[in-house]
Amino acid sequence: MVGAEDPYRFFEWNVTYGDIYPLGVRQQGILINGQFPGPDIYSVTNDNLIINVHNSLPEPFLISWNGVQQRRNSFEDGVYGTTCPIPPGKNFTYILQVKDQIGSFFYFPSLAFHKAAGGFGGIRILSRPRIPVPFPDPAGDYTILIGDWYTHNHNTLKAILDRGRRLPFPDGILINGRGANAASFTVERGKTYRLRISNVGLQNSLNFRIQGHKMTLVEVEGTHTLQTSYSSLDVHVGQSYSVLVTADQAAKDYYIAVSSRFTEKVLTSSAVLHYSNSVSPVSGPLPGGPTTQIDYSLNQARSIRTNLTASGPRPNPQGSYHYGLINITRTIKLGNTAGQVNGKQRYAVNSVSFIPADTPLKLADYFKIGGVFRIGSIPDQPSGKKMYLDTSVMGADFRAFVEIVFENRESIIQSWHLDGYSFWVVGMNGGVWTPASRNQYNLRDAVSRCTTQVYPKSWTAVYIALDNVGMWNLRTEFWARQYLGQQFYLRVYSPVGSIRDEYPIPKNALLCGRAAGRKTRSL
Repeated sequence: MVGAEDPYRFFEWNVTYGDIYPLGVRQQGILINGQFPGPDIYSVTNDNLIINVHNSLPEPFLISWNGVQQRRNSFEDGVYGTTCPIPPGKNFTYILQVKDQIGSFFYFPSLAFHKAAGGFGGIRILSRPRIPVPFPDPAGDYTILIGDWYTHNHNTLKAILDRGRRLPFPDGILINGRGANAASFTVERGKTYRLRISNVGLQNSLNFRIQGHKMTLVEVEGTHTLQTSYSSLDVHVGQSYSVLVTADQAAKDYYIAVSSRFTEKVLTSSAVLHYSNSVSPVSGPLPGGPTTQIDYSLNQARSIRTNLTASGPRPNPQGSYHYGLINITRTIKLGNTAGQVNGKQRYAVNSVSFIPADTPLKLADYFKIGGVFRIGSIPDQPSGKKMYLDTSVMGADFRAFVEIVFENRESIIQSWHLDGYSFWVVGMNGGVWTPASRNQYNLRDAVSRCTTQVYPKSWTAVYIALDNVGMWNLRTEFWARQYLGQQFYLRVYSPVGSIRDEYPIPKNALLCGRAAGRKTRSL
């Protein structure tokens, strides 16, 4: 199914438990080849990535690939709705093609509450050699994974959620798996570096800044952006940003500061930007950043725009697709709520709190196994009904052009992610969305990305061209909420059944639940 001309890259990963001490306390971490965080995936547009994952944990395990679109191939998405878990002691080989993509993303463990133990790492997709990139090659390219962190074992956290309780506030922030001042990035004076910053945490938006240095934003989740300079950058949970930083200050060490946003108690951590000819260690107070101010963040979000003249994964400019001129065929409104079902804490979208089926939905769909899920089990507008449990799947037509309005009437900040796609973030504002809100949309150079924040008591609107057939997870990146039901699957369907629209099931697909014992296809 893959073009002969596209290179293959092979990865052998062994997933184990191991002792880690990121906040000075011994914890059970999830390691990949003995590493925490896991190894970076380095690739080039259209590469085929063959990733053989050996599950040496005593429980089932899956990895998902945040932002990798899995074109025509949701079987490889690595969430429970698409892919059978890898049993303990077994392996599964993912076959991914990073088709027509560039940029900075990450992978993470999608089952149980494994994400609170590690098992995550960076993904970078470089442009093909002849495709112009809108900035000179940097002298170095660093992955920086930031995220809030608990010193509790992931099983303890899962047990709290399973009992229907809320999690306590996180204990700290990690930068590349390390606590305060433990991670260091070496730069040479006068040179420019690319930092790929992803928030792989469990709930909190984080602000990132570097003492005495400005950051030039160049890429967001696969889109080259207008090159705006920022002194600090809000990275909401699940999001990825690339910035350029020039080492243009006196030769010493500088703090990198990361702190939580929109929280009563502010968590802060730090790392070191180390000049190779440094004459003194970090000193002075950590650079201050915004804490609870929403307007600062909203204005920054609106300033992040697509560079229309730059190439994306292909040579043609990113602005050659005029999303603002296409007629919307459907508007979907999604409202998030918190509540109790049967006396337990749950979270919902349009009143439906998702519960997994006994079989991955994609496999049930492929093998036409009835009774696993029902299309239309979630309405496409908030219903105002009391919260209830269901295996929520929303149907959508292949090649439709839809508007999704995320409505957040709660006082928390939300972050929403859709697998299989990028979408244009055309508008966001406080208050309640109405059709008149479309008058303020950016229909020219909105950024295209796969994860967007929704501010408290606010809305965010996105446009999506549904050009990727499959079963796609739409979820909050607030991980406890995702675990307790704030997600559903968007089934993008083509009646044609052609491999032009969707690849057949992988020959090596694991089969479980009611799909166990079926045949994939002859080898």
